[in-house]
Amino acid sequence: METVQAIKQRFEIIGNDPKLNRAIEKAIQVAPTDISVLVAGESGVGKENIPRIIHSLSHRKHGKYIAVNCGAIPEGTIDSELFGHEKGAFTGATNTREGYFEVADGGTIFLDEVGELPLTTQVRLLRVLENGEFIKVGSSQVQKTDVRIVAATNVNLFNAIEKGKFREDLYYRLSTVDINLPPLRERKEDIHLLFRKFASDFAHKYKMPPLKLDESAVAVLQKFRWSGNIRQLRNVAEQISVLETNREISAATLQSYLPAEGTNLPSVIKDKKGEGDFNTEREILYKVLFDMKSDLHDLKKLTLELMQSGSSKVQETNQNLIKKIYGSQENDSEIDFEEEPRTALITTQNKEERYQENDDSYLFAETIEEEEEILRLEQKEIEMIKKSLEKNKGKRKAAADELGISERTLYRKIKQFDL
Repeated sequence: METVQAIKQRFEIIGNDPKLNRAIEKAIQVAPTDISVLVAGESGVGKENIPRIIHSLSHRKHGKYIAVNCGAIPEGTIDSELFGHEKGAFTGATNTREGYFEVADGGTIFLDEVGELPLTTQVRLLRVLENGEFIKVGSSQVQKTDVRIVAATNVNLFNAIEKGKFREDLYYRLSTVDINLPPLRERKEDIHLLFRKFASDFAHKYKMPPLKLDESAVAVLQKFRWSGNIRQLRNVAEQISVLETNREISAATLQSYLPAEGTNLPSVIKDKKGEGDFNTEREILYKVLFDMKSDLHDLKKLTLELMQSGSSKVQETNQNLIKKIYGSQENDSEIDFEEEPRTALITTQNKEERYQENDDSYLFAETIEEEEEILRLEQKEIEMIKKSLEKNKGKRKAAADELGISERTLYRKIKQFDL
């Protein structure tokens, strides 16, 4: 069995961080077996090295090694790419095509960004992992394949499982062994080593003297967050190698090539939302409609008071309500309500004639009716939620799908109505 140091030299892996060494040790130990491996880590940490190590140390090293970027293949063609297709299976399928699983029979397939796979493709992949069988697109014949699958992801698959974007059974099939690569910011002692390696490579490539960082520049280098990890560090080293004529790099010079902290960098972030946030357009629309209804009630109340008393008296006692409806103005006291009460009075008089009312009771009745309508709407909503939950035997996800709302929205409604 090869040592960790020998593997690092062979694959040009720079660094002595304990977490990095542990990841390489696990790759060496698992290589002789055929069990599937899931490599996790942020974008740019070098996840592609682990499957190459595993393949080169396995009994499949003389077979094919195919790396597939699942996120780069369109959803409509990924099944054809992975499993192949028969002639005439779809428009443009003029010939029978072998997929990666057929070509790599006896070898290793590296599925990068496996979290981007469509759910239908995940079902096909699960079957390959379980019994080594697959069916070409447009065929009914079952074919066998003997491949070693190593997958990698830069997203949290547990979150994807909760959101219904990744199958839980597939996750446990892929992650027989987990290998986690640490981000560069957790390998502070390795950052300067990597920079020196990149600076040396670019000096040789562009036929320039190598860069040298002073102590203050090294401190800046190690303090920076490096959200893009090794890929970002390499880009910075290349920029400085090409653009700087002075090969002695100070902290100020280095800082000019680093983006300001807090800018939008290509990094993986957690999806955090507050409890008051709205997850769907449907909820936003509901909120807008209820706000409009509330404003309408306020406007009716103000109009009724204008009809029953003078406008100046109403303005004095309803300043907050007026500002809410008409907005804050410098001369709120000068708002002219004279035309609006007359219009409202004429409209009300027409309603009185139509309904043979002798006073303003129609407006009060209309307000009561609308309040009752809101109550009836809530009752209907409660009834629909109860029926859906009963129908789906208390399963919130199935009930939410049937109602056309998110599971989180349904949970909030259950709490709101104390169901």
